[in-house]
Amino acid sequence: MGEGGLGVGDLDLCFQSLMVGGDRGNKGGRGEAVMADWKDLPTELLLRILSLADDRTAIVASGVCTGWRDALYAGLSHLSLSWCKANMNNLILSLAPKFTKLQVLILRQNRPQLEDNAIEAVAIHCHDLRGLDLSKSHRLTDGSLYALAHGCPHLTTLNISGCSAFSDSALAYLTGFCKNVKCLNLCGCVKAATDKALQTIAYNCNQLQTLNLGWCENISDKGVVSLASGCPDLRALDLCGCVLITGKILFLFEYSQS
Repeated sequence: MGEGGLGVGDLDLCFQSLMVGGDRGNKGGRGEAVMADWKDLPTELLLRILSLADDRTAIVASGVCTGWRDALYAGLSHLSLSWCKANMNNLILSLAPKFTKLQVLILRQNRPQLEDNAIEAVAIHCHDLRGLDLSKSHRLTDGSLYALAHGCPHLTTLNISGCSAFSDSALAYLTGFCKNVKCLNLCGCVKAATDKALQTIAYNCNQLQTLNLGWCENISDKGVVSLASGCPDLRALDLCGCVLITGKILFLFEYSQS
């Protein structure tokens, strides 16, 4: 959805212009029937109007009438709830069963709000998801990754940076199902990002192009070697703060990718 929100006045103005246009086409009782209310807008036009609004406005708009609700539920593919500073978990539990056509979901937080039940709801209802941002979700456990593995196998972009509770075994399990991942952000995932996990990622995700391992202190040369051999398309690798990595292995990795 767009960054600049449309106010009620803006929407009313758009509708009034449509009504005026319709009146002009019906002088003398001829022409097409004039729309009587917002609910009469064609679905395509409604989605076009709401594409200019921010995500908060779109959610509010879904409560205007059944026509708007059904159009949004069927047509909305990108949604960001990063603006939600409180009760994001409850909001996801409410929205996930409705917005089943989502392909990109941004749940970035300044302070942790999400819990496993919200991610499980996403996994149950949003099977077309391609991109998911769960950064700074400190409350999430391995259960969320297990749920995503079964419910969202088409993920190509996953950001779990700062999710410090995830284990390497859960991450490895996820990649066994989500084998199309091309962009993976594990920055700060000290428990999840281990050499063992990288070996599994290299085996399962040969389409991987971008990997962020910043401040993953358990990564060593062994894990990087596995990436070099298993991920031929890898073009961006962030190893900032990985104190066990040696300069020699970085040279070999760069050579293998050239």
